[in-house]
Formats: sequence, C-alpha cells, structure tokens
Amino acid sequence: MKGIILHGGHGTRLRPLTHTGPKQLLPIANKPMSEYCLESIKDAGIDEIAIIIGGIGADKVKEYYGNGKEFGVNITYIKQEEPKGIAHAIRLCKDFIENEKFLVFLGDNIIQRSITSFVKNFENSQFDATLLLCEVDNPSRFGIADVKNEKITKIIEKPKDPPSNLAVTGIYLLSPKIFDVIDNLKPSWRNELEITDALDILLKQNNNISFEVITDYWKDTGTPDDIIHANGEVIKKMSDYFYGEKDNDVKISGKVLVDKNSKIHSNVSITGPVIIGKNCQINSGVTIGPNTSIGDNSIVNNGNIENSIIMENCEIDSKIKIKNSIISKNSKIIQNSESNGEKIFLLGEGSKISL
Repeated sequence: MKGIILHGGHGTRLRPLTHTGPKQLLPIANKPMSEYCLESIKDAGIDEIAIIIGGIGADKVKEYYGNGKEFGVNITYIKQEEPKGIAHAIRLCKDFIENEKFLVFLGDNIIQRSITSFVKNFENSQFDATLLLCEVDNPSRFGIADVKNEKITKIIEKPKDPPSNLAVTGIYLLSPKIFDVIDNLKPSWRNELEITDALDILLKQNNNISFEVITDYWKDTGTPDDIIHANGEVIKKMSDYFYGEKDNDVKISGKVLVDKNSKIHSNVSITGPVIIGKNCQINSGVTIGPNTSIGDNSIVNNGNIENSIIMENCEIDSKIKIKNSIISKNSKIIQNSESNGEKIFLLGEGSKISL
C-alpha cells in the first residue's frame, strides 16, 4: 500500500498564523502536526508517501520533509494548483497509486491511536473503502455518516440537519475504484470536489464500504482552539523526559518535558502538561501551564502563560497573563507599562507587540 498526506489549502480560519505557511506545519507539542500523520502512516508499514502541496508555503513543506529519508520513508510531492477539494487532490495521485489500495490522511488531523490494524484489515479484505468514524458534539462541522443496522446508508458533507453524530475522520482507506467516481463527480456548492460526495456515490453503486468507530482522541485542527486543545492532549500522552537544567526551588507538578540546553531558573512554577523545547531560558518568577508548549530558542522573562502555544525563537517579557493564545515563531511581546490582567493573542510570524 501507498499513503497520501494532504498538505494544501489556505487555512483561512487560522489567519494570521497561516499568512506565511501551511497550517499543517503549525506545531503541536513542538512538532508540525503533519509529522504525526507521517509517523502514523510509517508505523502502519507504509513507506511510499505522496504529499499534496499547494497554496502559501508549499516550498516550506519540501524544505522540512525533503525526500523523506530522514523520516524513514520515500516522499513524492504532487502539486494541487488550486484548492478544489479533497477528492480533486486524491485524483491527482492516480499515477502515483497505480492499481493498489491506498491510505489518505488529512495533514491537519490528529489521532491518538495506532492505525496499523485498520490498514492491515483493509489490505487483506474485499472492501473498496474503510472509513474511521468518531462521535462528535457538533456534527454540522463535519462530513457525517448515517449508520443503520451496522451499515453506512448515507454520507453527507456538513449537513444542516445531521442524521447522526458520527463524523467521517480525515483518514480514508480506499481502492482505485474511487478514481472513476471522482472523474464523474460534480463540484459542490463550495465549487469543490467533495470526498464525502464521492464516497456516497461509491456507496450507492453497491460497493463494499466498511467502517470503524474510534473512541480514542481525534481532532480536526481547523481553528486555533482546536490546535490549543490538541497541543495539551498530545503532551499528556508523550513519554517522560527532562534533559534541561532547573534550579532547586523550581516548582513542577504534572507532566513537564524539557529538552536539551534549556534552563529553568529560580522561583518558576510549571504545571503540566507542558513541553519546553531546546535552548530555552525560563527566567525567575515565571508561571507556565497547564496545556502549554514553548518552542526552541525562546526566552520567557516575566509573566504567566497558560493554555497556549509559543513557537520557536520567541521572547516574552510581560507581567500580564497570556492565555488561550498562539504566538508564531520569531515573535516578541514586551511590556513597558505596569498594567496587569490577561490577554489572548493570535500572532503571525515575526510579530512585535509592545504593551
């Protein structure tokens, strides 16, 4: 089997974070979210992977992943010139896939369980597609599967009146039959070729479609709140390590991960889950956590950071509480006034804020 990671789109709901690059390279627990997808695919025994790129920052994807050798896989890049939908992106991979079953993984989806069993079962089955479904609280945001008597009867994209709360996750196991369906697919009201429409047609043609309902953590990281939530959940599941240094009076509770050459100075309080990258300085009097990540080469001089993502090469020197925020790399927040309180930031790359 081969794998496909979708790495395109404009990420409009995440602006200004996506003004300088694709959303799939935004970090969760200090690692690009699409890297978790790649690792899941590799762990399932698939090492031939196509990455669909397009939009702002496509070259950054190539720069990060290269030919895949560093990650133990072989990567082929396929360009989607315009965001014409998931089904359109899949169709671009027909020559890459040839005539074998394949896996599609949306690069902004986080799942906290192995997909190996799903891949092996599908590979050895007569099914034309297998979908992973997950119960959600807001089904109108997703493609939804209507299931009756243990069979999918209908698949609908973002229904106003959802027939169930079973969302179709961004992980699809497919056979080459899907290509013929896409070739005859009409654009939706969004002027996109919807994968849910293609799957629904595949279903109506009496093809064999199976499903699995997953109960593990899954998140489609379409909004800043989604990314922040996934950040905390991923840190919780990581293996413990502490490679940095800390002064004796540092207060730590919960899971706190600190990478090499980082120093936690006196009178600092950290409540996990928290991850701190390489070469960071957390100076006296700072409070961090819970659910917070600090990227490599960052400095925090003052303040309180909670439920937030601070990317690499940032400097925070502020007495205010930073909460529910995402601060992109190479940014700086400096406080010149004596004001307190708390603020929420959503800052693009290289932002400079003076308070």
